[in-house]
Amino acid sequence: MNDWSADRPATDDDELDPRLLRSRKRLLDAATHLLSTGGVEAVTVEAVTRVSKVARATLYRHFGGTAQLLAASFERLLPRVEVSTASGSVRDQLIALLTAQADLIDQAPLNITTLAWLSIGSVGGSDPADSAAITSLRSRVIEEYRQPFDRILTQPDVRAQLGNVDTTFAIVQLLGPVVFARLTGLCTVDHDGCVQLVDDFLAARKQGGEPIPAESSHGLNRPGAGGSR
Repeated sequence: MNDWSADRPATDDDELDPRLLRSRKRLLDAATHLLSTGGVEAVTVEAVTRVSKVARATLYRHFGGTAQLLAASFERLLPRVEVSTASGSVRDQLIALLTAQADLIDQAPLNITTLAWLSIGSVGGSDPADSAAITSLRSRVIEEYRQPFDRILTQPDVRAQLGNVDTTFAIVQLLGPVVFARLTGLCTVDHDGCVQLVDDFLAARKQGGEPIPAESSHGLNRPGAGGSR
């Protein structure tokens, strides 16, 4: 392999260098292939440079190490939740969304692998660049899950029914059991399970027939989240 790059981090000017753009793409192509076929353990510097035919020094120039490379690979492969914007009651909309997300978690193993990898707090070590890459991935994952819930729960008519719902806590209440069931192998949450989760959530939003204000929600530590919505 011809290592034309110096052993130094990439700079902003390098983003326009077509050689570096090509080498970065080849590295990510190799890493995502290894991740999809062999899991996290398959993504090593040796394996990625061998498959991509890119020099080790060039890999470190782009990514610094495997943590940054894995974060970029997970982010590239992160599946999107495609949910129609069909109208209907808040119950119907939440059931459709939660069922779509539960199906994605059940049918796309890499999605749950991403969540498990992010949950390992020491995965990035003490390197600030590793931490930044992992924070970027975590923020992307949070937004992928948060946005469709926001679209439903911030509608004026929904707020009139349920009050100013804390989206973060709503995700924990609705999607948390789905993720836990998949991670532990306890069960698969099917459509009927999603209906029950939504009905329990909506019932909990009422106290004596009145919406529960957002301030009454449990306190949460929200890494990468923007607080209550």
